Amino acid sequence: MSYLGWTLEAAMKKTALKKTAMKKTLIQAMVAGFLAIGLCVAAGAQTQTPKKSKIPAALKKDAKISVEEARATALKKVPGEIQEEELEKENGKLVYSFDIRATGQKDITEVQVSAIDGSIVSVEKENAASEAKEKKQDSGKP
Repeated sequence: MSYLGWTLEAAMKKTALKKTAMKKTLIQAMVAGFLAIGLCVAAGAQTQTPKKSKIPAALKKDAKISVEEARATALKKVPGEIQEEELEKENGKLVYSFDIRATGQKDITEVQVSAIDGSIVSVEKENAASEAKEKKQDSGKP
């Protein structure tokens, strides 16, 4: 092989290596971008503020878990949009109650999270009739 042939072959290999390196860098940048977007969406979903929030100061002082931590736990269990949140004593337990409209669903799912240890206490799907009944009961509370 002549010297000219060897230098031409070396130049072609060098160009191919540069193209491969550029493609690799471009792919890495795209993956990093998609990860960043995904993390922002996930963070936004977990820090959303609900339309209604009932967190009485008298009960809040007894809670060991913050409403933000409980909200994140509830949304992890049922991804969607929180319509209402409440801190209440139910069946003798201090719980955060979240009414969540699950992604792509009409009905509301109520997720209760312990305000003491952050565990899931209950998950119940509600329909229009059960929501109306609950609102009627809540209006009778002091």
